[in-house]
Amino acid sequence: MVYLDYSATTPVNKEVLNSFNKVCLEYLGNANSLHKLGRESFHLMEASTKQIANLLNVDISEVLFTSGASEANNLAIMGSVLKYKNRGNHILTTKLEHSSVSKTMDYLKMNGYEIEYINILENGLIDLKDLENKIKDTTILVSINHVNSEIGIIQDINKIGLLLKKYPKIIFHSDGTQAIGKISVNLDNIDLYSFSGHKIYGIPGVGCLIKKKSLELIPIIHGGKSQNIYRSGTPTVALYASLAKALKLALNDLDNKYDYVLKLNKILKKNLETIDQIHINSNNFCVPHILNISIDGIKPETIMHALAQNDIYISTKTACSYDDSLSESVLALTNNKKLASTSIRISLSYLTTLEDINYFVEILKKKITELTFKKGE
Repeated sequence: MVYLDYSATTPVNKEVLNSFNKVCLEYLGNANSLHKLGRESFHLMEASTKQIANLLNVDISEVLFTSGASEANNLAIMGSVLKYKNRGNHILTTKLEHSSVSKTMDYLKMNGYEIEYINILENGLIDLKDLENKIKDTTILVSINHVNSEIGIIQDINKIGLLLKKYPKIIFHSDGTQAIGKISVNLDNIDLYSFSGHKIYGIPGVGCLIKKKSLELIPIIHGGKSQNIYRSGTPTVALYASLAKALKLALNDLDNKYDYVLKLNKILKKNLETIDQIHINSNNFCVPHILNISIDGIKPETIMHALAQNDIYISTKTACSYDDSLSESVLALTNNKKLASTSIRISLSYLTTLEDINYFVEILKKKITELTFKKGE
């Protein structure tokens, strides 16, 4: 099997799984319970929270566990605009966001909020001048992802955060799901930052929202006591501990992992550039872990299923995308509907081998030839 869909989900690291199993078996108490077993679970939850805080250089009170990045994004956006609705109803975002952000914006638009999109430069970075020009007295939130999930464009969130410091009433949220574990992250100038465990070789079903302690949110899940006042429900301590473990392992030896993936990316890109029907959408402002291409004349779903016949797995867009034919991210970058309707995403990992890359290119060439010939019959 050649797995090239790491941006959709990653295999669970065995050390992470072992941690999860150990906590499940040895920590029986509900962390909200006041008896001994409950206190033991509570202290482990606190230790996991502290570990994540230390790894990301934030305060322990700023770590909020969620079920994943989609919930974290919803909590960040909905929770902040509801809490600070007296400041205004204007939100700035981009056309490069994950659906858990873009669909939340659509919902808010239906409920009276003004959603405005920041211009994207030719290289895929946001236009900082346009961002500042679009700020109003009623601007309440700016939400810009750190790394785009389909193309891999890296936004300079620290530079954006510094710009927004001039407007203290504006909250800055960034979806860091595709950044954590791939590149170094500095959260000094970010108010809200989301990520998920299953993108960093952790267990699905747990994520995190980093929330600056000076900021308050309105919960989107109401109920009883939990890890914090912002999300109710029985704490899933085993998942929290597994996320702390996954994050620690993901950040370990990060530079060497990055350099290895970059080397593979360059080899892959060089080989793909020899195929006439392929247009490479990702550029030098992207993480090497994601390579987005368009194949002229072949539908993304067709090539995806053709490759799966040889046990090769890629994706057309993000796994959470709605089932439509157009990639909004590719369209925003290229302004080309043809490229946006024929794009696929290849995502790499430090687990990817050179043999994987060579086999993928070999089979891809064959499939393009076969599909093109069949179409021409």
